[in-house]
Amino acid sequence: MSKNRKNKQQLSPEEVGRFTRTFWKVIFGCVAFVFLLLMAVGLGVFGKLPSLASLENPDNNYAAEVLSSDGTILGTFYDENRSYVNYDQISPNLIKALVSTEDERFYQHSGIDFKRTVASAIFTLFGDKQGGSTISQQLALNLYGSGRADNFMVRVMQKLREWVTAVRLERRYTKQEIITMYLNTVDFGNNSYGIKMAARSYFDTTPDKLTVNQSALLVGLLKGTSRFSPLNNEERAKARRNTVLGLMRKHGEISAEQYAAFTKEPIVLDLQPTQHDRGLAPYFREFLRLEVTRLINDGEVKRKENGEEYDVYRDGLKIHTTINTRMQRYAEEAVREHLTGLQADFKRHWKGRIPWKGLSSGPNPVFDDKAITINTAIKRSERYRKMLLNDLPEDSIKAGFTRPVRMKVFSWDSPDYSKDTVMSPLDSIIYYKWFLRSAFMALDPQTGHIKAWVGGPDYRYFKFDMVKLGKRQVGSTFKPIVYTEAIEDFGYKPCFPVPNIPVEFPDFLVDGKPYKPQNSDYSFGGVYTLREGLAKSLNVVTMYLIKHIGPASVVDRAEKMGISADMEPYPSIGLGVFETTLYDMVSAFSAFANRGMRKPPVFITHIEDRNGNIIYNKINVPIEAMSEQTAYTMLHMLKGTSEVSGGTAMRLRGTYGFTNPIAAKTGTTQNNVDGWFLGAVPNLVAGVWTGGDDQTVHFRDTRLGQGANMALPVWGRFMQKVYKDTTLEVSKEDFPLPSDSSINLNFDCSAYHVPETADSTFVPEELPENRLDF
Repeated sequence: MSKNRKNKQQLSPEEVGRFTRTFWKVIFGCVAFVFLLLMAVGLGVFGKLPSLASLENPDNNYAAEVLSSDGTILGTFYDENRSYVNYDQISPNLIKALVSTEDERFYQHSGIDFKRTVASAIFTLFGDKQGGSTISQQLALNLYGSGRADNFMVRVMQKLREWVTAVRLERRYTKQEIITMYLNTVDFGNNSYGIKMAARSYFDTTPDKLTVNQSALLVGLLKGTSRFSPLNNEERAKARRNTVLGLMRKHGEISAEQYAAFTKEPIVLDLQPTQHDRGLAPYFREFLRLEVTRLINDGEVKRKENGEEYDVYRDGLKIHTTINTRMQRYAEEAVREHLTGLQADFKRHWKGRIPWKGLSSGPNPVFDDKAITINTAIKRSERYRKMLLNDLPEDSIKAGFTRPVRMKVFSWDSPDYSKDTVMSPLDSIIYYKWFLRSAFMALDPQTGHIKAWVGGPDYRYFKFDMVKLGKRQVGSTFKPIVYTEAIEDFGYKPCFPVPNIPVEFPDFLVDGKPYKPQNSDYSFGGVYTLREGLAKSLNVVTMYLIKHIGPASVVDRAEKMGISADMEPYPSIGLGVFETTLYDMVSAFSAFANRGMRKPPVFITHIEDRNGNIIYNKINVPIEAMSEQTAYTMLHMLKGTSEVSGGTAMRLRGTYGFTNPIAAKTGTTQNNVDGWFLGAVPNLVAGVWTGGDDQTVHFRDTRLGQGANMALPVWGRFMQKVYKDTTLEVSKEDFPLPSDSSINLNFDCSAYHVPETADSTFVPEELPENRLDF
C-alpha cells in the first residue's frame, strides 16, 4: 500500500516537462513584463522623466552666500539653506561613512544593487523593513522626485522611475560626481540642506575638515533628521553615530581600536544658527538682501543664458561684500559695551519719571489723547494693524493690548540679551520705549568700501536699521560742511577771527522774531579763530559764516559731499536741523580723508553665479567734493576737536588714550535727542549715532546727552579694538600732505591780528593782515 502511495506522489516525465516549461514561461514573462514596464517608464508613460539636458544641469534650490572681504560666510539667503561644494572639498571621512552606511557596493553597481534590492524585498515580506535604494537612486529621488510617496502603488511606480533615472545618472556621471551631487542635495535637518550648510550649522567648519566622528553623526542623520537630531535627543544621536562607526569598522574604513576610541567620545557641537536675525552683521545682511533683489530687478545683474533673471533665494549666488568680519565684530561689541552703561545712566537719570512727553497718569493710556508717544507706538505696531484688518471693535483692541501674555523680550541683563516674561502688549511697548539705540558705520575713504555696519543693538528685537533707513537731525556734525564751503569758495582761513556774539537774521523769522541762534551753553564773549570755533562747536561762529556765504551755497556743497536729504536753504541749516542718515554723513566725512575726492560707499564688490561666473561687478567712480587744499585744511581744523583746549572730542585723548592725529566732530541735537560722532584717520572713517526710539526720548541735560557722551565712546571702544588688532593695519600716522607741493599750508595764526574782545561792530575782514593768502 505504501508503494502505491509513493508511486502516486512521483511525477511523470511529461508532468515534469510541463511544469518546467510553465516555470520558465512565468520567469521569462515576469522578466519581459519588468523589461516592458521599465521601457514604458523610460518613455515617460507613467510620468515624465528628466531629460539628458536636465541631468547635466539638475535644478536645485541653492542658497545665496554672503561673503565678507576676508572670505567668511556672513549668512545666506534661501528657500532651502543649501550651498554647493565640489568633490575635492569633501572630507574622505564623510565619503567613507556614507558609502559604508548607505550603499556598500556603490563602486561596483551601475545604479541598481539587485542583490540589495532582492534582500530588502525578502526582509520586508517577513516584517523587517529595510531600505534597498542605492545612493544613485536616493539622488534621483532628491533631484527629481516630489518626496517619498506613502501610497504603495504610487511608490512602486516612483521606485521604477528612480531605477531608470539612477541608471541614466550612472551613465552620465562619474561615481565622484554622483556622490558630490548627493551630498549637495540631501537634507541634514536643522534647516541645513547639503553638506556645506550642515558642516557649518552643526560644527562651524567646512566639509573638507570634518572628522570621522563628525562625519558619522551627519551620515547618521540621514536615517531621520528629527529622530536622530543631536539637538533633540543626544543619546539617540550618539547611538546612531556609533552604528555608522560600526559599519565603517565592518568595511575596513576604521580599525577596531579607532572604533573603540571614537564610540567613547561625546557629541561636541558648535552650533551656528542660520536664522536671518542672528549671527554677524544682521542689519547689513537684511539691507543687502533688499539691494541685491533691486539690482536683479533693475537689470544691473546679468541675466542667465536663457534670458531669465537670477533668483536670490534659489540660484546659489555668491555675493562678495566689503565687510571685514573682525571690524564688524569689534563694532558690534563696542555698541553693546557702550549701550549697557549708557542705558543704566539713562534709567538713573529718569528714575521715578517718564523719559518722553505726553504719557497720561491713568492706568490705561491706550488711545488716550494725552499719551501721544505711546498711542503713536501702538498704532504703528503689527498687532494693531492685524486687529484693524480683522475689523475688531475698539473695545476688543484695547483688551488685546492690556491682556498679559507670555513673551520673550530684549534685556541687557541676560547673557544672550533675551529673557522670557509675562506682560501685556501695551506694557511691552512702554518697556521698549526706555531703550536707547545706537548705529555705527565704518569705511575705507580711499576705496569707499564699508568695513562695518551696525544698525542697532540687537536685530531680533530692534529691526529698524539706523544706518541707512533711519533719518535724524545731524546737529553740529554738519558744521564741517559749512566750514568747507567757506574755505573752498569764499577764501576763509583756519585762523580767521570771529567774535563770539549772536548773529541775527532779520529776514528769517521764528515765532515772529528774527532768527538769532545761541551757543549751546548760552555763553558769549571773546574772539575765536575758525579752528577754535569748530573745535569748541560754537554755534555763533558757524552762523557768522552762514550769514556771509549764504545757506544756498552750503546746500550745494552738502550735495557735492553726498548728502541726499531734502535741505531747505534756511540759515538754520548751519546747525544741522534737517534729517539725514548716518550712511550719508560718514560718506560726506570720508572726502576729507581722501584728498577731497569722495568715493561713494560700496558694500558689494561683485556677484558670482553658482559656477563662478561674474554677473555683477561694482565700479566705484570718485566724485570731487572739494579741492585737495581745502580737504587738508579741514583735516587740520577737525584735528582741533581733540587738540584745542576745550575741544568737544578731548575724551579721545583722556578717556581712550589716543595720541595719534584724529579728525573728528561731535554732534548734539536740540533737547539732547540725538548724539553723533564722526572720526577719521588716514585709512578709516567711522560714524556713530545714538538716541531713542523717537525724538521724544532724550536726556534732560547736555552733560549726558551730548554727542561726546552718547556717541563718541562707541568710536573710542571700536578704535581701541582695531588698533590692538595690528593685522588690520589701521593707520596711526598723520594725514598725508597734498600731492601738489606748491600748495602753501601755513597755519600759523600768529600772522593774524586777533583782538581779545569784539562787539557787533567788529568786521574782521576789514583788517588787512587777516586777508593773508595761505
